[in-house]
Amino acid sequence: MKYRKASDIFPDELLKEIQKYSSGELIYIPKVQERQDWGSRSGARTFYVQRNSEIRSKFRQEKKSISELAEEYGLSPETIRQIVYR
Repeated sequence: MKYRKASDIFPDELLKEIQKYSSGELIYIPKVQERQDWGSRSGARTFYVQRNSEIRSKFRQEKKSISELAEEYGLSPETIRQIVYR
């Protein structure tokens, strides 16, 4: 990261206001990022979409029961019902 002189970046009024709070200190200003959907960066969303699709498929095509699926995936029967009937 390259340091830049604050007086080259901020208008005088803003720089004076910032100096009231942190005169002479190093501060970090994070860049603005658009908000991402939940799990999109970590891959969690993809994992759960794929898992839920697999559960629905086993329920419909392989005729597995809700209790069998709950046991297989380590989820409660209620959670399996929500996935299957959604």
